[in-house]
Amino acid sequence: MTTSPYTSVSLIGAPTDIGAGARGASMGPEALRVANIGAVLASHGLDVADRGNLSGPPNPWLPPVDGYRHLDEVVHWNRALHDAVYAELGLGRMPIVLGGDHCLGIGSISAVARHCRDTGKKLRILWLDAHADFNTSALTPSGNIHGMPVACLCGFGPKELIEIGGQVPAISPKWVRQIGIRSVDPGEKRFVHEQNIEVFDMRYIDEMGMRSAMEMALALMDANTHLHVSFDVDFLDPEIAPGVGTTVRGGPTYREAQLCMEMIADTGRLASLDVVELNPALDIQNSTANVAVDLIESLFGKSTLMRK
Repeated sequence: MTTSPYTSVSLIGAPTDIGAGARGASMGPEALRVANIGAVLASHGLDVADRGNLSGPPNPWLPPVDGYRHLDEVVHWNRALHDAVYAELGLGRMPIVLGGDHCLGIGSISAVARHCRDTGKKLRILWLDAHADFNTSALTPSGNIHGMPVACLCGFGPKELIEIGGQVPAISPKWVRQIGIRSVDPGEKRFVHEQNIEVFDMRYIDEMGMRSAMEMALALMDANTHLHVSFDVDFLDPEIAPGVGTTVRGGPTYREAQLCMEMIADTGRLASLDVVELNPALDIQNSTANVAVDLIESLFGKSTLMRK
């Protein structure tokens, strides 16, 4: 049984760590394939096409220039990903981006937003992450662009990145719900507040529970809403997901993460997905990839019982 408007999915590998502060996320797509993501999705009756990996420039591993590291290379990767995601949506298939670092959210979501403009759909974005990813060149402590994708999508960033989807800004902050946040830089904190992004941080989840957070994050969607999930594996507590470059203690437990995914599946609205920041170089026997695939399976309707 599939709980999505799409019955066919396309896996798009984006093997780059160009926006990250640690090397290794470029091996993420292969680790997800080793964890059998294709076969697992096919077992739910989905038509799965693995489109292989996009190609792009290697990581030059240079210091930042004017507040951005590897800007030209990040632009190249995100343009390629935008075109690939946009093409799959045009074919009526659900794109699943296998990352790679989270700077890829710029290309992926700008393509989804463009598709929604084409088709007159509303867009809801769930950003599952330990970090708000709302830095700018002025605010960033590192210059790593994987800390900037939400800001770029909202129009705050270099011209080459904010224009990728053909409209600036690509999205409104009102369309974003951030879940699991627990590490935000000082200047970024103020900026997130000013832009009025809806954030369900770990304190909210501790106090109110994952169920309440997800009910709020998924509220007011209808049959004309395209739901995009951008799943940074560091959303999860490092106890269950050690294979990421930027671990932050105190994330959702396995059960909380399962509830999050099952409630997304229950909406029947999931229409595109990013899986990013998996770093096999820091993992233990591919355990993080296996947990990620297990959770992705829940997004597509795996459940313990048939629900009434």
